[in-house]
Amino acid sequence: MDSEASPATGYWLTRFVILRMLGLVYAVAFLVAINQLVPLIGADGLLPVSNYLDRVSAAFGSSGAGFRRLPSLFWYWHSDTALLTVAWAGFILSCIVAAGYANAIGLTVLWALYLSIVHVGQEWYGYGWEIQLAETGFLSIFLCPLLDPRPFPRTAPPLPVLILFRWLIFRIMLGSGLIKYRGDEIWRNGTALYHHFETQPIPGPLSRWFHFLPHAALKTGVWLNWLAEIAAPFFVFGPRIARHIAGVVIILFQVNIILSGNLSFLNWLTIIPALACFDDGFWSKILPGVLVRKAEAAAANAVTSKPMTVTAWIVTAVIALLSIQPALNLLSPGQVMNSSYDPLALVNTYGAFGSVGQERLNVVFEGTADEYPDDKANWKPYIYKGLPVAPDKRPPQIAPYQLRLDWQMWFASMSSANEYPWTLHLVWKLLHNNPGAVSLFAGNPFPDKPPRFIRAVLYRYTFARPGNAGGLWWNRERVGEWIPALSAEDPRLIAFLKGQGWLK
Repeated sequence: MDSEASPATGYWLTRFVILRMLGLVYAVAFLVAINQLVPLIGADGLLPVSNYLDRVSAAFGSSGAGFRRLPSLFWYWHSDTALLTVAWAGFILSCIVAAGYANAIGLTVLWALYLSIVHVGQEWYGYGWEIQLAETGFLSIFLCPLLDPRPFPRTAPPLPVLILFRWLIFRIMLGSGLIKYRGDEIWRNGTALYHHFETQPIPGPLSRWFHFLPHAALKTGVWLNWLAEIAAPFFVFGPRIARHIAGVVIILFQVNIILSGNLSFLNWLTIIPALACFDDGFWSKILPGVLVRKAEAAAANAVTSKPMTVTAWIVTAVIALLSIQPALNLLSPGQVMNSSYDPLALVNTYGAFGSVGQERLNVVFEGTADEYPDDKANWKPYIYKGLPVAPDKRPPQIAPYQLRLDWQMWFASMSSANEYPWTLHLVWKLLHNNPGAVSLFAGNPFPDKPPRFIRAVLYRYTFARPGNAGGLWWNRERVGEWIPALSAEDPRLIAFLKGQGWLK
C-alpha cells in the first residue's frame, strides 16, 4: 500500500529538487533573453516589439483587448531598457531560486516576467518549451508557502500540486509519442533515427556518433522512444514502485536526448515534472545526508497551512477544467502540438518531431566587398554560433542555452525567404554592420567596413564518416541561391523594408 503521508513517502526533498532545477532552467532562459532580446525584438531589432504590439492592438481593436489576449508587462513599457530590465530581474531572481530560496511571491514574479517575454517574442519564442516553462513555472508557485523562502519551510508541499506535475509530464510525453506515431511513417516503421541525428535543428558534438550507429541499434532506439513516450506516462499515476520506474525511464530518455543534440533547455525542463514521480524515500538514497536530515527535521516539525491547502485544491480544480481541451486533443486524430488554449498558458498541448526531415538544408549568409556579386567574387560566410557552415568544424555543445536565430534559420531553410521576411531585414542590417545583428553570429567577416553585397545560399549537408582523410565533419553541396545578392542601394530591398515598417 502506498502511504503518501509516511516520512519515507513525503515530498520535502522532491520539492527541493524540483525548485532548484526550475531555478536553473529559468536562469538559462533569462540569460538567453539578456543576450538576444534587443537584437531580435528591440527598437532596432529584426522584429521590433513596438511594431508587433501595434499590429496586435489593431487586430483586437485596442491595446486593452490585446493585453487580455497576450498579457505582458511590455504593453506598458517596451523600450530596450525595459527588455533588459525584465531579463536581468528574471535572471537574478532565478539564481536566488536555484540557490535554494523560493516562495510563492518570488515564483509568481518569475512566471509573470517570463510570460511577458514569451507573449511579445513573436516567432523567436514560438517553441513548445516556452509555454511548457510557463505551465511548469505556474504550478511551482503552489508548491511553496506565500512568504517563507527557506529550502525546507514548515509547510509540506501539497500533494494535489505534485499530482498536477505528474499530469503535466503525462501530457508532455504522451503528446510527443502520439504525434510521432500519427505524424510520420518513418516513426512507425522504425527508421526515423536513421535521419534525426543528422537533420535535427542544431546537432551536438556526439550527434555524428549517434548517426553512424548500426541500423539495428537505431531501430531499437525508436522502440525505446515508444517505451518512454507511450508506455511510461501511464505509470506516473500508479503505485510507488511503478511511479519510480516510470520516472527513471523518462529521465534517462531525456538524458539520452541531451547527449545526442542541442534542443535548447527542452529536455532539462521536461525532467522537472518527472521528478514528481519520486518521494523522499527515493531521494534519501541519492542526496547528501545533510539535506536528508534537514528534510526529516522539517517533516517532524511540520505545520498545516489551511490557506495553502485550500489554494492547492482550487488550482487543481481550475487545471482540471482547463485540461478538457488538451485531453481531447490527445485523443484526436487531428492532434496539434505545442498549443495553448488560454491566455496564461496554464494548460497546453505538447509534442516534438512529429515528422523527421530526411535531408539537412542550411542557409548561409555570405558577403563580398567586390564590385560584381557573381560567383567569381570573394564571398565570405557569416558563421553561425550553432548551425553548421564550415565542413571541418565540429558541432558545438550549445544546450541548454538556445541560439534563437540559428533555430529560426533551421526552419527557414526548409522554406523560402518570402515566408521569412525578416531575413531581408537581417540582410539590410548586415549590409550596415549593425552591431546587434552581427552579434547573433559567431563573428563578423567584415569588421572594418560593411560588405558591398550580401546573399544567402542554400546548401545540403550530410555527416562525413569519422576518420575521413580530410578530417571533415560534414559533406556539403550547393543547392542554389536562397536570397540573391543585394546591396544597401537596392531599391527593391528599400521599398520592401519600408512596406514592412522597418525603414522610415
